[in-house]
Amino acid sequence: QLVESGGGLVQPGGSLRLSCVASGSIFSVYTMGWYRQAPGKERELVASITSGGRINSGDFVKGRFTISRDNAKTTVSLEMNSLKPEDTAVYYCNADSELGPGNYWGKGTLVTVSS
Repeated sequence: QLVESGGGLVQPGGSLRLSCVASGSIFSVYTMGWYRQAPGKERELVASITSGGRINSGDFVKGRFTISRDNAKTTVSLEMNSLKPEDTAVYYCNADSELGPGNYWGKGTLVTVSS
C-alpha cells in the first residue's frame, strides 16, 4: 500500500514537498517513483530512485525537483521548487519491484500551481 501526502495549492515559484509511505512489502528492493498526470494528458515520469540510489527524472524537472528515499521509514519524498502552472497535476507514487513482478500505485495527490 502506498499513501501519498503533501499536495495542495501553491503560487507560481513556490515549493511543495510530497511524501509517500509504503507498507506491506520489502521497501528496500523496490524502485520508487513519482509520476504525474495532468488533465487530458498521459501519465508521465517525474522522477524515480532505485534501491541503490540511482535517479532518473523527466526532462522538465531540470533541477527543480529532488527525489529522495528513507528505507528505514519506508518513505519516498519529492521536493518541488520553482513550481510552474504547468506542473499542475495529480502526482502518483509508484513502487516497482527490482526482483520480479510487482508494481503498485498510490491513489494520488493533487498539486495545483496557480496565483
